[in-house]
Amino acid sequence: MNPRNLPRTSEEAAGRPVLGRVPEPRVPMEPAPDTSDKLYNVDLAPTSRHGRTWSAYSIFTLWANDVHSLGNYGFAIGLFALGLGAWQVLTALGVGALLLFVLLCLSGFMGFKTGVPYPVMSRISFGVHGAQLPAAIRGIVAIAWFGIQTYLASVVLRVMLIALVPSLAPLDENSVLGLSTLGWISFVALWIVQVVIVCYGMEMIRRYEAFAGPVILVTMVALAAWMLARVDFSIAWSTDDPLTGSQMWLHILGGGALWVSIYGTFVLNFCDFTRSAMSRGAIVRGNFWGIPVNMLLFGLIVVSLAGAQFKLDGTVITSPADIVQTIPSTPLLVLASLALLILTVAVNLMANFVAPTYALTNMFPRRLNFQKAAVLSAVIGLVILPWNLYNSPVVIVYFLGGLGALLGPLFGIIMVDYWLIRRSRVNVPQLYVDAQDGEYFYRGGVNPRAIAAFVPAALASLAVALLPAFHGASEFSWFIGAGLGALCYLVTARKKPEYTDQHGEAIAVATTH
Repeated sequence: MNPRNLPRTSEEAAGRPVLGRVPEPRVPMEPAPDTSDKLYNVDLAPTSRHGRTWSAYSIFTLWANDVHSLGNYGFAIGLFALGLGAWQVLTALGVGALLLFVLLCLSGFMGFKTGVPYPVMSRISFGVHGAQLPAAIRGIVAIAWFGIQTYLASVVLRVMLIALVPSLAPLDENSVLGLSTLGWISFVALWIVQVVIVCYGMEMIRRYEAFAGPVILVTMVALAAWMLARVDFSIAWSTDDPLTGSQMWLHILGGGALWVSIYGTFVLNFCDFTRSAMSRGAIVRGNFWGIPVNMLLFGLIVVSLAGAQFKLDGTVITSPADIVQTIPSTPLLVLASLALLILTVAVNLMANFVAPTYALTNMFPRRLNFQKAAVLSAVIGLVILPWNLYNSPVVIVYFLGGLGALLGPLFGIIMVDYWLIRRSRVNVPQLYVDAQDGEYFYRGGVNPRAIAAFVPAALASLAVALLPAFHGASEFSWFIGAGLGALCYLVTARKKPEYTDQHGEAIAVATTH
């Protein structure tokens, strides 16, 4: 496939700078080489710098949705159940938030500069064909969790439907392949909604996230206010057996580390979204309001919900859904359930649908575009019967937990290669060249030095995450894997005195393609 020569504006043609546009790279412009149809299609191509649509608000709403996911509430409330008090929970979340803010900015800047999705970004360090490894690991984890999150959302939908139409209750009493008839109806309905949204592309996802973010924030704040009113704004600040001393601090640091690990998937493929960001400033502002500030609000809501419920009856909830089910008014229960559905769909789209879609497109660029890959991802997420996976501790802990432990080493290698070794100098057109003399072809399209760095770091990360002997350090497995991967690659990588810095405008496509 030959490169695409996009029309230039009159200002560019005259050599005048365009206000608000990204400056030209430091290396003089050269003719873009031919791209290979094994590596390039319209969905894998870099995004044009003109007309990008993701603003600071767009990025903020990603986090407004994802931070307030039911899984995150379950995790944070679990810290309260372990014996951490209100300020300790807020401290643990604060530590994680500050680390995430830095990591997500580093990852996001990569997408903004190059305009490429995560599988293509991985070609820089792993090679044009070796990138299938990090893309596949990220994609497998995401597909499994896509199905599981859709199932969890379907549970909320079932509750809402029965509240609206009590006569539907008998449909929830049988079992077909592990799910009731009403469960199947709810799951398939949500499955179709998500497929339709994704098939309209990343621009539709941006619009949905922008709509869902305010809905979720208002709902969660209202839910917390309702619970506080029930206890006259006097909550329990901790359980009856709070942690103290070194054990308390270990759980605070461990909670912060696990908070980062939860986002180990996102720090890898954040470039899938920031490749359409309008500026680096938009990424920083969106991340600032969406991570530290939004997570502070999240922490206050967690403390309010958990502390109020504990004050009421001495129990610790596992999720906001537990509280929603106790709402005495059917109309309010339905509205709250609907908000949780909107939330779960928003989280699933960004965290678990985009990544496998790009991964499959990267594997079969000749046969799959974004829409076809999205449908295939969704079908896989359905046929694996994800409710059975969710109910199997072995699958969750060892399979998905093990795959998750591999994300740290991948992040370490990709980050150290881009920021420390290449100093953010990337020849974007060469990422699509399948030839011996290609800059990222390495050896047969694979960088053996990246693989050599990944293997020991991955084994160490897996051991720390899964083996009982390392249970005390398991909360830090992502950091251990990322640190070892970065160190091993920094030692073994081949360094050059200078790297070419070439943008991909000659082969770029519009953000809204």
